Amino acid sequence: MASRDRGRQRIEPGFGTDRRSGDDLRADPEDRPVAKRKTARKPARSKRGRARRGSSGGGFFGAVRRLVYWSFVLCIWGGIGLAGTVIYFAAKMPQTTTWAIPDRPPNVKIVSVEGDLIANRGASGGEAISLHDMSPYLPEAVVAIEDRRFYSHFGVDPIGFTRAMLANVMSGRLVQGGSTITQQLAKNLFLTPDRTIERKVQEVMLALWLEQKYTKDQILEMYLNRVYLGSGSYGVAAASRRYFNKSAKEVTLPEAALIAGLLKAPSRLSPARDPKAASERAQLVLGAMREQGMIGDKELSFAKKQPATRAASYWSGSEQYVADRVMEELPGLIGDVRSDVIVDTTVDLGLQKLGEASIRDLIGKNGEKLNVSQGALVSVDGTGAVRALVGGYDYANSQFDRASEAKRQPGSAFKPFVYLSALEQGFTPESMRNDAPIRIGNWTPGNFNGKYFGKVTLAEALARSLNSVSAQLVMEVGPTTVVSTAHRLGIESNLTANASLALGTSEVTLLELTDSFVPFANGGYRAPPYIIRRVTTNEGKVLYQHKNTATDRVIDPRNVGMMNAMLRQTVDTGTATKARFGWPAAGKTGTSQNFRDAWFIGYTANLTTGVWFGNDDGKPTKKITGGSLPAIAWKDFMVAAHKGVPVAQLPGDYQLRQQVNDGNDILPGSDPSVPPAEGIPSAQVNPAGPMPPVDLGDQTGSTRPVPPGEVGNSGRKTTLFDLIMGN
Repeated sequence: MASRDRGRQRIEPGFGTDRRSGDDLRADPEDRPVAKRKTARKPARSKRGRARRGSSGGGFFGAVRRLVYWSFVLCIWGGIGLAGTVIYFAAKMPQTTTWAIPDRPPNVKIVSVEGDLIANRGASGGEAISLHDMSPYLPEAVVAIEDRRFYSHFGVDPIGFTRAMLANVMSGRLVQGGSTITQQLAKNLFLTPDRTIERKVQEVMLALWLEQKYTKDQILEMYLNRVYLGSGSYGVAAASRRYFNKSAKEVTLPEAALIAGLLKAPSRLSPARDPKAASERAQLVLGAMREQGMIGDKELSFAKKQPATRAASYWSGSEQYVADRVMEELPGLIGDVRSDVIVDTTVDLGLQKLGEASIRDLIGKNGEKLNVSQGALVSVDGTGAVRALVGGYDYANSQFDRASEAKRQPGSAFKPFVYLSALEQGFTPESMRNDAPIRIGNWTPGNFNGKYFGKVTLAEALARSLNSVSAQLVMEVGPTTVVSTAHRLGIESNLTANASLALGTSEVTLLELTDSFVPFANGGYRAPPYIIRRVTTNEGKVLYQHKNTATDRVIDPRNVGMMNAMLRQTVDTGTATKARFGWPAAGKTGTSQNFRDAWFIGYTANLTTGVWFGNDDGKPTKKITGGSLPAIAWKDFMVAAHKGVPVAQLPGDYQLRQQVNDGNDILPGSDPSVPPAEGIPSAQVNPAGPMPPVDLGDQTGSTRPVPPGEVGNSGRKTTLFDLIMGN
């Protein structure tokens, strides 16, 4: 026992600290299999784990390797495709022998329908000058607003292009361009205005070529001498003379900012056309110059306090409004003008002069007495051809075209769309309505001076321009229906579908309102207006020819006859008797609140002519109505236009059962200013804010007691929801 104990004692330390060799160090036989099994299992599990991890890692990295591989392959093929595209388009580029700046801008000769000269535009006598011969503000302003990295990029600006594309995507429309000054020069010198991939590739390649061949200053100099700057001015030298009557070397900081601002839209922003828009754009240019450190705070403050001024217009005569309109439309028809061209218009120069003389004569005689300073006239034939376009009292003093660009409230001149909508829903001119005080929600559309006629036919209501009846009809047929009718006939402006639409509270231009009456004159067909008939080169090559395509019928023949029968009463016995001149004629007068705008749109089977009188600042005239000066000017014009023309009846043969008598538009001498709050719904009724000014009406009427009016005779009360939704 003692011996075994001693052996056991010798074995136990051997597993611990004793380092002696020999049999005493061997482990117990019971322990060996256990130890072997443990050491055998552990490496096996470790290998399987490593195998699993290796398999997993190989799959992920394999996918990455495959992605990189195929991306590389696609890049190679994409590069090959891009190179092929570039080579293909490069082969179609202009020959290098043609890469030179034209000696002068091309001339645009604008002629009337008879071939008489209206105006020459394009060649403006602008000489090519060096950067040293122009005000240093000019190149700085152009670089600041057009290409701030001009002196650092290589002809193409990836940063600027990316920024522009992001801005366009964020806004959902084209708000910025990504072309550099070099690219713009390349396009102006060599390329067409087509928006294609081919043209863009060629533009980039030409820009790179220009950057290699010329210095930055040379490129900028060519650009400043070549670019179009509005009003027929090519280059900064011509623009300086055109707008400020001084050389480019004498241009001040605010004047340079104005010229640079024109590059965005030369025709629209021209100070000879829209001084306010030109000034606002110049302020943006000044801000860009300050942001880039080209000017200091003092210079910026001084420039903003010294608005740019311009010399008087070089041109005079209302035909210049026609020339402006032609130059505005021409690029859309033939692209950039690269050689001398002749533009044949639809305008009759004799009628143009006569319309101008009528407007000027009436304002000259009555301007101070009646507080009216502006007038406009448009005449369109049955095909949509514009025969005359007078955009204002005096082109030399104001080049803003009030005929095609100014939007004003038409007042009762909008009512034909209301009545046509009613006829299309089964009404007739003999349908009766009660002309009496009515209430639509919180709105009470009253007649002038509170005078009402009781039971009247639609024909009498239209001839007398009764506001209460028009409001009733709008609510019966629905404001959205009236909006749809107006747009179908030719109105392009946005119209608000609410109850006051009956009284012409949505703004329109004279040209679109006049054109929308043409279907009444031509038998019911849409006739989009146009002013350019043909464009040819000096050699006779036709670049553009207007085609009178088949137009859509927009009014049923039955309703054309009814509308003409009713609107003829306006001229025969209604609010426009001053327009009678012997031909069967029809039309509608309109007068907006406080006599701010006075309209007459009238027509024969030969011509449709619209006339407007008012003030640019919206100040009220002294009781000028549509049946006064506008009707007189209309008659003067139409008498001359119809000389020698056989008399023709208006389309349709509908005969009214009862003629309207004594519906003249002679306003009484009492105070015409009805309190503005009356007849205007509150902001709660109109969620867009207070209702625009409503029409005063063009009638005198009777003051006899009449029963209250009913809206629609349906027995259903009009709710706030109805007014908001246009029901």
